[in-house]
Amino acid sequence: MGLQISIREFGDIIVLDLRGRSTVNDSESETLSRYLRKLISSDARRLLLNVADLEQIDSSGISVIIDTYVSLRDKGGELKLLRPGGSVLEVLRVLRLLEVIPSFEDENQAVASFRPRRSAAYCPG
Repeated sequence: MGLQISIREFGDIIVLDLRGRSTVNDSESETLSRYLRKLISSDARRLLLNVADLEQIDSSGISVIIDTYVSLRDKGGELKLLRPGGSVLEVLRVLRLLEVIPSFEDENQAVASFRPRRSAAYCPG
């Protein structure tokens, strides 16, 4: 099965449910990359990648995650991971990405962990 992407939103937090695999074969990783770049260019700044049903990831998929993390960080945004498991978890551990990109087992905790968007400071006069 190739990569399937579905989107859910919680306010300004976008959850992408990934199912299948993100590999260079059949250009699944390029599809994910285009999808994420489009979201970021449309001002999405808080993304949660649900990788619970992601069966396989290779260096191209990891590259997409790293590029997205850096792009969001540079724009004041955040990328987090939800429920990495199996071989995906092992790849993330070996590359020590879980030390950089926050990961959660519980979706409610993951959504709550995003810092509030900054708004104009209120200074009572």
